[in-house]
Amino acid sequence: MASRCWRWWGWSAWPRTRLPPAGSTPSFCHHFSTQEKTPQICVVGSGPAGFYTAQHLLKQHPQAHVDIYEKQPVPFGLVRFGVAPDHPENVINTFTQTAHSGRCAFWGNVEVGRDVTVPELQEAYHAVVLSYGAEDHRALEIPGEELPGVCSARAFVGWYNGLPENQELEPDLSCDTAVILGQGNVALDVARILLTPPEHLERTDITKAALGVLRQSRVKTVWLVGRRGPLQVAFTIKELREMIQLPGARPILDPVDFLGLQDKIKEVPRPRKRLTELLLRTATEKPGPAEAARQASASRAWGLRFFRSPQQVLPSPDGRRAAGVRLAVTRLEGVDEATRAVPTGDMEDLPCGLVLSSIGYKSRPVDPSVPFDSKLGVIPNVEGRVMDVPGLYCSGWVKRGPTGVIATTMTDSFLTGQMLLQDLKAGLLPSGPRPGYAAIQALLSSRGVRPVSFSDWEKLDAEEVARGQGTGKPREKLVDPQEMLRLLGH
Repeated sequence: MASRCWRWWGWSAWPRTRLPPAGSTPSFCHHFSTQEKTPQICVVGSGPAGFYTAQHLLKQHPQAHVDIYEKQPVPFGLVRFGVAPDHPENVINTFTQTAHSGRCAFWGNVEVGRDVTVPELQEAYHAVVLSYGAEDHRALEIPGEELPGVCSARAFVGWYNGLPENQELEPDLSCDTAVILGQGNVALDVARILLTPPEHLERTDITKAALGVLRQSRVKTVWLVGRRGPLQVAFTIKELREMIQLPGARPILDPVDFLGLQDKIKEVPRPRKRLTELLLRTATEKPGPAEAARQASASRAWGLRFFRSPQQVLPSPDGRRAAGVRLAVTRLEGVDEATRAVPTGDMEDLPCGLVLSSIGYKSRPVDPSVPFDSKLGVIPNVEGRVMDVPGLYCSGWVKRGPTGVIATTMTDSFLTGQMLLQDLKAGLLPSGPRPGYAAIQALLSSRGVRPVSFSDWEKLDAEEVARGQGTGKPREKLVDPQEMLRLLGH
């Protein structure tokens, strides 16, 4: 049994300092009743991946205890800070139910990797799941990217959604044209928020500061630029339909981009077919009288620029800020998934005063002890088991990359939970009782870190709801962590 088990995990997995005595069996190879009874599990990150992982573990193991650690003082990750304010998600109710379980605890205001290390968590728990998402953005890596007037869509979304680290952003919306590089749902969210009449956002939980800036906005046109064509867009039909019907805005699509597409869409899967047909109709069919009148009266516009790849952000004459984007014209090579955009040699300049890059989110490494693939921006893993580190798991975007919607993350997190419980059953996790939060609390206390509990969050939640009531908003988000801690008397 011993030799089989060692081979399975690989010798390198066992910390050098704790090699088992000669002739003994590694403790995690036995089927231990202690940890089977009350496994202590820790989840890092309280977004959808973290909460869905916790939910699965609690449901499938009647004695498991799960602690969720979160770097922000408030829970829910991208459900709070990433989902557009005009698209509220009801999964928060599900996550709240999970947090109310007697076997689950939330500890906010704790940054893993800074306040406590992953090896310290591994000492205190039978298993650790990393579900901390993708908190960075992919860089464009083109000249001029550092100019004022250029920012990531991720930071812009964080700004209007109240993410503390993005509150200093202060985007300058005094220009008439904005360019978004990317054609996914985040790009459409940003375009929609830029072009929605501010009075339509007054009843959402968008921050007070963002609403104030959007009220003063002079942006009239938003271009969404993609390297490939209409068949390769990454947004979904629901978001596109909403954009086409956006009050006070009209779509600009060039019929030339859609030539020959009618034949090609016959072979594509149904969701892609419906999406492309809607684009095709919008680009090529004459709108009915009511829609034509609506478009004629629209004071704002948005358009999709296909077959264009950004080469440089162009500076203003004084060199002080962004004034446009130089685009390489591309054509497609290859078929289906292997379709690549290759430059034709032609260039064109697109003038604008604001450039938002929306080419994807990216995870960061959390702790030197955790393997990390910086090229793919993920933790190397097999079905959620972190490679070469027994007892360490991952779920969500840090496991598979920043793709898919909340439902994709749910399935993915359930799978990781399943793998963990399989390993527990097979006796592959550490034996004996583990102290769990008691040990971590002592460490945090000695380091001057005051965790925020779920009942603390509910006080902050009540405060936000109360502040929103005066103005008819569902809540007015608290955006300053120091103010949050003061309100809690920390």
